[in-house]
Amino acid sequence: MGESVAGRLFSVMDAFEGGGPAALRLTDIAARTGLPAPTALRLVRELVAWGGLERGADGRYRLGLRLRVLGASAPCPRALLDAALPALRALGARTGGHADLAVLSTPSADEVLCLVSGERPPPHTTAYGKVLLTTPPAELPRLTRHTVVSPGVLVGQLARVRAAGIAVCAEEFRLGQVSVAAPVSSSVGTIAALGVTVPTGVPLDRVVGAVRAAVAQVRPPEPSPSP
Repeated sequence: MGESVAGRLFSVMDAFEGGGPAALRLTDIAARTGLPAPTALRLVRELVAWGGLERGADGRYRLGLRLRVLGASAPCPRALLDAALPALRALGARTGGHADLAVLSTPSADEVLCLVSGERPPPHTTAYGKVLLTTPPAELPRLTRHTVVSPGVLVGQLARVRAAGIAVCAEEFRLGQVSVAAPVSSSVGTIAALGVTVPTGVPLDRVVGAVRAAVAQVRPPEPSPSP
């Protein structure tokens, strides 16, 4: 028997997994799924209509808002986000930046999921990722001229972040932006990164202090004991 319609839809969504580009052309999706181009186009259009994919002005497709909403509603991230929301609101108000909570979105640690914005930046390009990483990912794409793409340099940065309990990442993800983040920990260790993104030039001592104060307010839910 041939693959079911549901199976083909799932294969289209899987095309966006694995640390590749966040946006794909139809030809990329067809190549990754092995589907004929007309079939891939029909499925992609159905997913766009549902909200699972979004088509950009450049003709490339990206994961859609509906998937981000569903992912953020999963029990573990949802409970964690609920616990952090008061601190996030206070942090945003205190710094004037965008406060967010992030987790590693894949076991291979090739992507960070920001639970508020829904963005999925490569972890080596943001303070959130540098809090969550323990070793460099396999791929280190350069997003700006400031992005650290040397595994050796990144290893040193990660060690300093663990020692200081704070990460600062200047213009590595986007020019004109600096992210500052700190670990959110439970009894099992670091489970998320809480931080804020502010414009370049904002006094960082004040931002670092605000992030540390926000993290201290969060009481993350403890994992349920194994049966």
